[in-house]
Amino acid sequence: MKIIKKNKYRLLSNIAKYSFVFVFGFMVLFPFVFVNACGGAGEPPCADVPDTGSGININSGLENPLGNDIDTIPEFIEAIINIVLIVGVPIVVLALIYVGFLFVKAQGKPEEITKAKNALMYTLIGAALLLGAFVIANAIGKTVDEIKSTT
Repeated sequence: MKIIKKNKYRLLSNIAKYSFVFVFGFMVLFPFVFVNACGGAGEPPCADVPDTGSGININSGLENPLGNDIDTIPEFIEAIINIVLIVGVPIVVLALIYVGFLFVKAQGKPEEITKAKNALMYTLIGAALLLGAFVIANAIGKTVDEIKSTT
């Protein structure tokens, strides 16, 4: 009993650390244990499915989580770039508005104007990178499509 009291925090730490293994194993094995011959839980066995003796018939397949529109890697990259553009363009616009406020707030102070000019330069570099990635990705994609169509 003294050992348990002495090491209670280590014991609780080990229980917490390894409890996820039990929960994950239960979540993975639960559908397989309680499946009938037809593959549905709680349904009566089907007459057209032969009985293999185990009572388990698992029909599995992978479904594309991205939808039916994205089937190839170039389409996936194009989708990622479109998402980055959808998020990035409003951020660039907000950054330009912020730079405008920095110029107005500077009121002729050389230090503040330098800070505003640097912010403008970084914003324009970010916008150029954002739009450049879009242009390069489209150019590469169209080149690959053209090469595929000629061969």
